[in-house]
Amino acid sequence: MPLSMYQASIPVLTRGLDVLSTLLGKGAAHADAGGHDRATIVAARLAPDMLPLSGQIQRASDTAKFAAARLTGVDGPSFADEEATLDDLQERCAKTIAYLETVSLDAFAGSETRQITFGGGTSKTTLPGDAYLLHFALPNFFFHVTTAYDILRHVGVPLSKLDYLGMPSRS
Repeated sequence: MPLSMYQASIPVLTRGLDVLSTLLGKGAAHADAGGHDRATIVAARLAPDMLPLSGQIQRASDTAKFAAARLTGVDGPSFADEEATLDDLQERCAKTIAYLETVSLDAFAGSETRQITFGGGTSKTTLPGDAYLLHFALPNFFFHVTTAYDILRHVGVPLSKLDYLGMPSRS
């Protein structure tokens, strides 16, 4: 049986958000155990011109929910980017997962050829759904997941590659 657009998106995005939530939990535990300020972790960034940890989580969330919404032709939920704590960021991951769990397999019918327009201004782009998912949405999502992991490592959270990979599921 061929891989469906649903299988290539919803379980992958959900798993990535679960991993992010776990990483944030390890960040909180590290801060608490070492007497570090949690707010410093939330505001940490790899370079001055990059988003902080909070922005990386917000962009991963946005990419996941907008990918599902665009591919299924519906309006996704809008979340204000107001998360200021590690707990807020974990809640953002949970809200995004909860939304993804409402998107049905049937809603993806025809999504591989649905024309998806995204971006704005001079960077506005239109791609068929399969190209959008495989060449933009998933790479963008994992860029932000990886950058969040890297920021947490950068501030001293003891993480390994297995923390990033998480436990694979068979869904």
